[in-house]
Amino acid sequence: MSQPVLLSTDVLAAWMGVDPTDNSLPNSDTVHVRTKMLSDQLRDQPEGFVSGTPAPEPGKLVIWDVRWSASDPSQNHEAYRQGHIPGAVYVSMASHLSGHGSPAMGRHPLPEPADFTESVRMLGINDGDTVVVYDAVDSSAAARAWWLLRYAGLTKVYVLDGGLDAWRARDLPLQAGEVLPRFGSVYLSWGKMPVVDTAEVPEFLRAGGLLFDARASERYSGASEPIDPVAGHIPSAISAPSSDVTDAHGKFRSAAELREYFADLGATQNTGVTAYCGSGVTAAKTVLALALAGVEGVLYPGSWSAWSSSRDMPVATGEEPGTMPEDL
Repeated sequence: MSQPVLLSTDVLAAWMGVDPTDNSLPNSDTVHVRTKMLSDQLRDQPEGFVSGTPAPEPGKLVIWDVRWSASDPSQNHEAYRQGHIPGAVYVSMASHLSGHGSPAMGRHPLPEPADFTESVRMLGINDGDTVVVYDAVDSSAAARAWWLLRYAGLTKVYVLDGGLDAWRARDLPLQAGEVLPRFGSVYLSWGKMPVVDTAEVPEFLRAGGLLFDARASERYSGASEPIDPVAGHIPSAISAPSSDVTDAHGKFRSAAELREYFADLGATQNTGVTAYCGSGVTAAKTVLALALAGVEGVLYPGSWSAWSSSRDMPVATGEEPGTMPEDL
């Protein structure tokens, strides 16, 4: 059984001591009792979801709101202030989950280890904490936070399946305003999730690995490119839009469905798979979906924004993968 990557709204509500029958938030004196009672009442969780028991110890649950979208500027800090899951801390894609560098590093390069450690501590994480991340679109931004925290060595990190919409759909309480966490002291390692850089992509393909393009099909084919200056895809890449791994409500398809979906694309538990997108954010959602299916996914953080920034790199267009040149 692979490590859990998702969390249901029922489990999060139980961990917070929120009883869906009355939706009231518990006070500090009753939260521990209510959390244990509600967690013990939960049914078994689906494959890939963390169990409701044991619940995190009091003070060891951290919730991150990663309100961001490349195509919807309304997904921002102000939207968070208008209403978020109680206790959730706002996390900025640009300030906390991305670094800065040359175009060759991509539009959202990985942050420097020291910078990310400072951000994570500022955002309230201590050793042993359980971290739940969510967004308000399709879990792409939340998956980026999940991947980075796992990359930095944390293991108890889960994406809220369905995000804020799923929480609202259960008529669970929201909180307005800002949550200012206490400064944490977590110790992070680095490099605990596999990655490839631009120079390693051709060799990965020559070694028999699969390369999934998580962007929309029109960007893959080159018919449309709203962000990057060059349209098309990396030669040999297979179109695998990240929208395919979630349903109309933004919830991930079941582990069994995802295994079948990825198998149809040629990926099994014994296949090397790298995912890329425009800037490395959406591809993290594909890596999470692969993990849910029991397949180890590798992230290409620079993605198309890094690949296309160099005139030396080949570009394929159309609906077929094309072929990576042998001399690259």
